[in-house]
Amino acid sequence: MTDAPSYGFDTLQIHAGSRPDPATGARQTPIYQTTAYVFRDADHAAALFNLQEVGYIYSRLTNPTVAVLQERIATLEGGVGAVCCSSGHAAQIMALFPLMAPGRNIVASTRLYGGTVTQFSQTIKRFGWSAKFVDFDDLDAVKAAIDDDTRAVFCESIANPGGYITDLDAISAISDAAGLPLIVDNTSATPYLCRPIEHGATLVVHSTTKYLTGNGTVTGGAIVDSGKFDWSASDKFPSLSAPEPAYHGLKFHETFGSLAFTFHGIAIGLRDLGMTMNPQAAHYTLMGIETLSLRMQRHVENAVTVASWLETHPAVDYVTYAGLPSSPYNHRVAAICPKGAGGLFTVALKGGYGACVKFVDSLELFSHVANLGDTRSLVIHSASTTHRQLSEAQQVAAGAGPNVVRISIGIEDANDLIADLDQALNKASA
Repeated sequence: MTDAPSYGFDTLQIHAGSRPDPATGARQTPIYQTTAYVFRDADHAAALFNLQEVGYIYSRLTNPTVAVLQERIATLEGGVGAVCCSSGHAAQIMALFPLMAPGRNIVASTRLYGGTVTQFSQTIKRFGWSAKFVDFDDLDAVKAAIDDDTRAVFCESIANPGGYITDLDAISAISDAAGLPLIVDNTSATPYLCRPIEHGATLVVHSTTKYLTGNGTVTGGAIVDSGKFDWSASDKFPSLSAPEPAYHGLKFHETFGSLAFTFHGIAIGLRDLGMTMNPQAAHYTLMGIETLSLRMQRHVENAVTVASWLETHPAVDYVTYAGLPSSPYNHRVAAICPKGAGGLFTVALKGGYGACVKFVDSLELFSHVANLGDTRSLVIHSASTTHRQLSEAQQVAAGAGPNVVRISIGIEDANDLIADLDQALNKASA
């Protein structure tokens, strides 16, 4: 495609990065199920390994099917490039990898997916990194948490599980003033509902497993590079600004400019961490993205209908959906997610932990799974599953208290979803 920015979202989600296969004319992107690629000659091979020429070497690094997905996601997010990998958790580590070093920290929102809280509070300590968790509604606390060793600020656009919307403009102003990159997990919103780069994000990460694929078939992750951060403005990011010993002193930012992070993610991140996305997973995700806008419209429409009904049920204490006028985050929808507040939220039951467990076990149409963003409606009791490793105080801070159930609304008939919820709530409160 030429002049891609002139096309609308619905066109780009189908065509961006994709061209008919030159060998066969195949219209759908083929699955290039190969580990390696034949070099034209010795000079060609040397140029590829020296990063003097862009091309395919080995599928741990680059693959034509994955490359199409990378270009498509980057285009939809408004970035200059993207790196796809094996999962959303892999994407988070790969996003931090060029920025961090032993003794360095990130400032992260308390409202994050439970697995992310565990990854940041426990696992990254093994690298000598640490995280400071702050309520991102308290802007003064965010500013105060940043110190000389901070290397990134991290949040979710629509937070999992509660569906809270982050004031990205305010947070990016803080990260900009501190000379730090802002990393935004846009999994729950997708670029159809929110484009964090337009609100100041430096990097956008995704679990492509969720809404982008949308059919619950494969895991994957992506890191989108805005291309707007000056990695050489300070000495904080030597992996991108200083000579790289593995490439004979090459400086990524000096050499690749706005694509420095993207090239580093492939040439260093995928090379050494090996968190590779397989081509079949990329193929399934590409097919899912072709209907992203249609699905997200229905997710939002159903979520508004179901959340509005839930709010009136006598067994329900409260609903956290930002698309409801009663939500304290409703005023952020127009600015951050103008096409809707997504399909993810939590519902708190008056009967507490026991009622939540009985409610989940009584649902018939909803699937009880550790996933979200599927065409099917999904449910899980976060406190006993995805957020189980956290303390009760951490669970509450993340919006996943013992009395809370996470609901991911699918694209089924909303009346059928309400009927299923109604019978389950009645059993749970009996």
